[in-house]
Amino acid sequence: MTLIKSTSGLRGTIGGNAGENLTPIDVVKFVAGYGAWIREHHKSAKKVVIGRDARPSGETFARLVTDTLINLGINVVGLGLSTTPTVAMAVAAEKAQGGIILTASHNPAGWNALKFLNERGEFISQEGGNRVLALADGSVEFVPVQKFGSYKTNDSYIQYHIDQILKHDLVDTEAIKNANFRVVLDAVNSTGGISILPLLQQLGVEVKALFCEPNGSFPHNPEPLPENLQQISGELKNGQYDLGIVVDPDVDRLALVMEDGEVFGEEYTLVAVADYVLSRRKGNTVSNLSSSRALRDITEKYGCEYNSSAVGEIHVVAKMKETNAVIGGEGNGGVIVPELHYGRDALAAVALFLSHLARFGKSVSILRATYPNYFISKNKIELTPDIDVDGILESIKEKYKANPINTIDGVKVEFENEWMQLRKSNTEPIIRIFTESQSQNTAEHLAQKLLMDIKEIISN
Repeated sequence: MTLIKSTSGLRGTIGGNAGENLTPIDVVKFVAGYGAWIREHHKSAKKVVIGRDARPSGETFARLVTDTLINLGINVVGLGLSTTPTVAMAVAAEKAQGGIILTASHNPAGWNALKFLNERGEFISQEGGNRVLALADGSVEFVPVQKFGSYKTNDSYIQYHIDQILKHDLVDTEAIKNANFRVVLDAVNSTGGISILPLLQQLGVEVKALFCEPNGSFPHNPEPLPENLQQISGELKNGQYDLGIVVDPDVDRLALVMEDGEVFGEEYTLVAVADYVLSRRKGNTVSNLSSSRALRDITEKYGCEYNSSAVGEIHVVAKMKETNAVIGGEGNGGVIVPELHYGRDALAAVALFLSHLARFGKSVSILRATYPNYFISKNKIELTPDIDVDGILESIKEKYKANPINTIDGVKVEFENEWMQLRKSNTEPIIRIFTESQSQNTAEHLAQKLLMDIKEIISN
């Protein structure tokens, strides 16, 4: 059982003891801290937008979140079932002072989380997150009944979100409709079924819907990785569809499956969208240090500048703003389109990718073949109390000191055509190991070598 406190929110398994897992007591405690932080920064109007994915604990926790904020004198706009990017856009549209999304993203149904947004609909800063944690551990003053906040619901924001995407100047709705695409959609029985599905329908795409009922009964591991996409891959292999689309429970990550049933590669979602955007609008790009070199290669092909950031959406967004990037995101299928909002958005990514594919005029597999081929191996080590993570990082840095090393986020070692990175996860009690090469075997060999290095360091 797990409870993870971070500057971006609270994540944990449901049930068990308060302080050790995500329980109603923990929800109220940390929402109270967030509400107190809102009051510190906004002395007059105080409004917070909340939304949730379809996991079973969401409805109960949403009531706890709502009642806690109301008792702090904060007005609440409840979106009900929604997506992370939709809540972000609703915060700005409502001119609210913050937002809370109830979603554990790619984690199984037994998890949930509170994700805190600022008045711009972006994840709160590290400084803000630390302040929320401090306030939650202190004493928060609630208001008398005469000063309670108000509550209203608004179920129109998913359509608002879709409308804004359809208005985007790079979304070629006519080309998409003329392409007569036939796609399969796997929405893992969460809110992709009430957001991606209507978006596709309004784009004139014929859709076979898999797991699009938002009942929270995830039919498979909800992280959109190749090993979890067997059913949709099988649907594509019969040759009747042009594309497979898969989203995670809160619809901020997009994975694609090609017409032959092979995965497009989650790293290449951002690469393909960036290729399309840069072909129409020159500018800088950003991804995190754990993302593929392919984005850098595509960016430089257009004579533009690529920059990397530490892992985490807030770091990618900060670097995008610093460099005035026209597109950015993360290699897990997260695409950030700044004209819409600074957050990963699978709906926007779907519309831009289909625009690219329609204009390209050939199959998804042929499009994929136009990109530089890199292979990433992703591994992890479960953390135990006796593992000295900082000591491991220092030892790896010393061992490979002859190579270029980046320590912005863990330790990343660069080689001529490969790289490897070791970092502590922000969301799970694990050490993540990433390696990349132009050969899958080499990437996996690098990962095994790094695992052996770590085991040797631990044993010594």
